[in-house]
Amino acid sequence: MAGCEADAFTGLDDGVGHAKQVGFGKILERGLLVAEDLPTDLVYAGFSLGAMAAQKLAQTRPGAKGALLRHSTFPLEEFGGSWPRGVPLQIHTMEGDDWGDVDVARQVGETVEGAEVFLYPGNRHLFADNSVGDYDEGAAMLMKERVLGFLAAV
Repeated sequence: MAGCEADAFTGLDDGVGHAKQVGFGKILERGLLVAEDLPTDLVYAGFSLGAMAAQKLAQTRPGAKGALLRHSTFPLEEFGGSWPRGVPLQIHTMEGDDWGDVDVARQVGETVEGAEVFLYPGNRHLFADNSVGDYDEGAAMLMKERVLGFLAAV
C-alpha cells in the first residue's frame, strides 16, 4: 500500500511501540484505505492490530459477509456500538493472552448473536504466526481448520 513503511520488528513490544509512535488512529486509517476500492461483500479478517480495521469494516461497512478476528478484539462501542444483523463473527485468542483482549472477546461474543469465540489454552499472542516465538503449531492448525469451516459456511 502506498505510503506505508515496511518495517520489521524483533518482538511484539517493538512493533506495538512503533504503532504507538505512528498512532493507532493512523494505523486504522491505513487499514480502512486498503478496502476503499474493494467490493463490499467481503469477509474481513485481521491479526492482532490488523483486527482493528477488520472489525471496523465488518461492523460499519454495509455488505460485509463476515469477520474473522484473530489475536485481538475491540469493544463494539469503538465502532458505533452494535454489530450488523446477520454478519457472522469468529474470534480466536489464547485464554491467557494479555495482549489479546480475552475479556473483550468474551463480551463481544456474548453480545453478537451467533458469534463464535474460540479460546485456546496458553498465553501466547501471535500463536498462529510461524515466524515468531509465540507460534503454537497445534493451536494454529486448529484455528486454521475453524477458519476454513467459517469461510465455507459464509
